[in-house]
Amino acid sequence: MKYRTIGTDPKNRRDVSVLALGAMLFGSRTDEETSFAVLDRYVEAGGNFIDTSDNYAFWIDGGQGGQSEELLGRWRRSRGIGDEIVFATKLGARPLAPGTSYVDNAEGLSAKVIRESAERSRDRLGVAKLDLLYAHIEDRTVPLQETVEGFAELVAEGTVGLLGVSNHATWRVERARALAAAAGLPGYEVLQYAHTHLRPRTDVPDGLFPDGSLGHAGPDLLSYLRAEPALTLVAYSPLLKGAYTHPDRLPADFDHPGTPARLKVLREVAQETGATVNQVVLAWQLGGPLPIIPLVGASSVAQLEENLAAVDLELSPEQRARLDSVH
Repeated sequence: MKYRTIGTDPKNRRDVSVLALGAMLFGSRTDEETSFAVLDRYVEAGGNFIDTSDNYAFWIDGGQGGQSEELLGRWRRSRGIGDEIVFATKLGARPLAPGTSYVDNAEGLSAKVIRESAERSRDRLGVAKLDLLYAHIEDRTVPLQETVEGFAELVAEGTVGLLGVSNHATWRVERARALAAAAGLPGYEVLQYAHTHLRPRTDVPDGLFPDGSLGHAGPDLLSYLRAEPALTLVAYSPLLKGAYTHPDRLPADFDHPGTPARLKVLREVAQETGATVNQVVLAWQLGGPLPIIPLVGASSVAQLEENLAAVDLELSPEQRARLDSVH
């Protein structure tokens, strides 16, 4: 395994594995035995960066989520895990009532919610401190100043380490970070967005983002990342939930004329290296100039093994140039 440092504060920054493990479906669609086996193998391979959220996976049973955090808490206790594993979780998108959705009934990002939801996450995970806490989705009903101060209070109290943000417009991220800096408070340092080799259309609206998806790491966010070297991008859905090997699963926003050309180059590089297309995608992210940590999900140890092997896959400068330049 290889590692990189996230965060700048010497007290809270952490060295994390360059491949993060997503636990979204652990404890719900992925049963406990399989979840524990995947977690054990990840740690055995040197992985130490595990990602979840307080609302995972509310859509499975029509509840409010929490199954993933609860399972991770059971796994922690059964394995005697201490602070050697970095746990990241998110708040803001937990439905306020069973049978509802974050689209129209999310908990939001008020100071009260931040404090109460973080405490519930710590209880479910069984930790005294959340290593990394994200604002999961935007809440434009609450002043940014309140959200910034709410997160900063938890850092000051020592119950949260690093702060992150996901699925926000880049201008909202910058505004929040500027507010924090002006007040001498800790701000967002880890950005979590969908990012993969295929390029999506970003103008396709959905229920949460009427102007187009804010979940993808588009040109504006990647430009922001280049300009702010202290930031790290955690890339979720890097393998598009299996769509690279099952084209019928390709999301609608990737159905455009640029996709076939990028798939063609991926397959060529995979054949040249003897790797899988999935491994090429991950290696392309891992070895690039931007600080990107792919966040992979796995419903079996075999899937995890394929992902782990990408850490040691070295692409040549010529292969990387072809992957970067294809349109």
